[in-house]
Parts: sequence; structure tokens; C-alpha cells
Amino acid sequence: MERRNAWLAYTEAEEKELEETAAKYRYFLDQGKTERECVTQIIREAEAAGYESLEKKLAEGGSVKAGDKVYTVGMKKIIALYHIGQEPLEKGMNILCAHIDSPRLDIKQNPLYEDTDLAYLDTHYYGGVKKYQWVALPLAMHGVVVRKDGTVVDVKIGEDESDPVLYITDLLIHLSAKQLQKTAAEVIEGENLDILIGTKPLKDLPDDKKKEAVKENVLKLLNEKYGIDEEDFLSAELEIVPAGKAREGGLDRSMIIAYGQDDRVCAYTSLLAQLELEDTPMRTHCCLLVDKEEIGSVGATGMQSRFFENSVAELMEALGQYSELKLRRALSRSSMLSSDVSAGYDPAYAEAFEKKNSAYLGRGIVLNKFTGARGKSGSNDANAEYVARVRKIFDDHNVAFQTAELGKVDFGGGGTIAYIAALYEMEVIDSGVAVLSMHAPWEATSKADVYEAKKAYKAFLLDA
Repeated sequence: MERRNAWLAYTEAEEKELEETAAKYRYFLDQGKTERECVTQIIREAEAAGYESLEKKLAEGGSVKAGDKVYTVGMKKIIALYHIGQEPLEKGMNILCAHIDSPRLDIKQNPLYEDTDLAYLDTHYYGGVKKYQWVALPLAMHGVVVRKDGTVVDVKIGEDESDPVLYITDLLIHLSAKQLQKTAAEVIEGENLDILIGTKPLKDLPDDKKKEAVKENVLKLLNEKYGIDEEDFLSAELEIVPAGKAREGGLDRSMIIAYGQDDRVCAYTSLLAQLELEDTPMRTHCCLLVDKEEIGSVGATGMQSRFFENSVAELMEALGQYSELKLRRALSRSSMLSSDVSAGYDPAYAEAFEKKNSAYLGRGIVLNKFTGARGKSGSNDANAEYVARVRKIFDDHNVAFQTAELGKVDFGGGGTIAYIAALYEMEVIDSGVAVLSMHAPWEATSKADVYEAKKAYKAFLLDA
């Protein structure tokens, strides 16, 4: 059941729409390298499409009715968008859910130190990373620092052409004989992923400060630009990510090479699908974009939190439809695509894949009936009836799709948020874009798959 390469079927008009979608997606990646930045850009695009803040609407005495478009945000890092349908919410929703966090390095709370005239920031990696991939690269710092008075200072260093970049050193090849004998997991240790941030000492310091003159100069520069001091690191969320913009890949420009495509490729195409459907639907459309998937979907902004459930309850109350039983019915009768990426088949590492059940770049959106590892552990396993229904939706709307597993049995594995949504008893299946070099600082996707994902998500919202 080999699937055809989607590029072969496109008309000139479809290729034009594909390129427009890819350009919008690259721009989104550049604007959103952290969860906070993603939510900010999502709100910007949603409001341009007519969405309103649910909290603001209700605070101003407004009401909610069929046809309204509203969104709600949690802690600036998780967001749900609703296009209210004609049917009561009790009958369920069509939900697209993806995550907007990505593997990275986080600055520790007490990070700044100096060693032999070199100033560093100490980090703790976030999510599953191959640590050796993060050294000797130009890096950028994104995030916020919150002062004790509550003032939030936005920080972005390393993205503008005039900005300096940050850097993690590696041992030169000439002295690496012992290092190269280590396993890949050990060749770069987590505690050695420290950011080189300065080498220039500050002059004319008092004697008690001279031993850390480079550190003092860094603090002086941060204070001059951002008005922060060393204590403010205690209440900061600063993330280290690869510096640079998303780029077209390949001589044929058929790919997108960028940081954070797991899972912002599914998040953004889900958002586009929601925003591009303007007519009042029968069933309410929901686009839920969450944080913390890369570390288990925990915390107040992860899928395991009550954010989604609470937002549906608030929406039902605003519609005059709320009761505890009706909320339970709304969740259990909903249908969801857990929109997360899949591992693209890579012939350079063919031993990790089973070719009949692999995802391929350019062959459309991927359905993963189950994920997990070692006997499907930790997986949602979608029921056959729901898989058939999704297949029919995609075929009816001429969506190129394929099915896959995450590599060979017993080679590893991974999970998504699907099993958490399934706890509500709703139907859910994993559905996303194939990625090469997943979780690397730079990942690769096919423009065709990005386009097919948007088509698939729109079809699902209309017909699920």
C-alpha cells in the first residue's frame, strides 16, 4: 500500500497555495521560538481573523452565541480557540490539538559565573536532545525576566543581524582522543552545556570585584539594555535556541529547514485550518495548542492540567449551557486529531525503520494509530471505527495521507498527548507531519506535507 508522492498531483494553482502556506509557516517559526512567543503570534493572527478574548468579552458584559470566535489563554503559554457551532456543546466538538514547546536549553535560576576570564551561563536541557548536537552552533536567547515589582522584560538576543550570538564550545579534534572513545550520550555532558557569554573584563573595579571582571561587564551590559540585575535571574524564563531564520531546503526548495518544527508544524497548520474556515459550523471547532509535551505534558500549561476542561466549562457557562453532566458529555462526544509529528524515513539510518510502516517526506499527512514504546506502552491506540472515519474524511477531501509507526519494534519509541485526551473518552488519533532529524537544532519537513496537513485539518473540522 505504498502512497504516491503528493507533489505529482498538484496543479499550478495548488502549488501556488502550497508556497503561500509554506511562507506563512516560516514566518510563524521565526516569530515563535518559545511558547510565549508562539501564543503572542497566535493571538495576533487570530484577532486579525475576527477572534476575541473570551475573558475580555465577558468582563465587558458581552455574551457568546453561535458563530462567535473566541480564544482563552493560560499563563501566556497555552491557548484554546473556539468557533462556536450551531449545535449545543453537549453534542461535542471537532478538536485539533498540538503542542508549541520544543527541545531547547533553559537558563538555570543562578546561572552566571566566570572561569579564567570567560563568563558563562549555566543551562539545563529541556526535552529529549542529543546533547552533542548543541555545541559549536550560533545560539540565541529568548524569554522574559520578571522583576520583583511585576515588570516583565522581554529578552531576545541573537536573531537580528546586528546582534551578537551565543555559543557552546567543543573540544578541538587535536585533543579529542579520549573524548571520542565515549558513547554519543556521554561525549557532551549536560553540565557542560554552558553558554559562553563574554570574555571582556570591566575596567576600574574595586578590588573585591576584579576577580570576576568579565562577569561584571556582562551584568553591566544587561543592566544597560534591559534594566535587570543578577538577582532578577531568579524570576526569569530564558531559553537558548538556535539562532537564525527558517529556510527553504534543497536545490528544488521543496523543504523547510528550521528549529522547533516538532511540533509547531502541526500547531501552525492547525491554527490556519481553524482561521480559514469562516462559516458558522454545525459542531464547534476548537484548536488547542499546549505547552510541556516534551517533558510529559505536566504543569499548569500542559495537557494534563485542567486548562482545557476549565475553558470548555467557562464557554458552556457563557452560552447558558453549563452543567457538570453536560460538560462531561461535551468532552466524551468530541473528536480530536492529536496533531504531532512523525519520524520521517531516512535511508541513511534505514536500520531504525520498518519500510512498510514508515512515514515518508512528500507523501502527505501521517496517521499514527498508536505510538508508545515496547509493546505500545504509554500509547493511545485509536479504535478501528475512528480510523476508518478519518480515512474517509481525508479521501473525500482529496487529502494525501499515509500511515506509520515510530520506527522498528523495540528500537525506541515516543508518545504524544493523545492518551491524555482519550481519558475524557473522546475519540482521538495521532496525525501530523513527517520530520527528518527530529529534536535536532535544525529539523527538515516537506512543504507538500505542510500543505497536506492544513488541508487535512480543515477537512476534519468540517466533517468529523
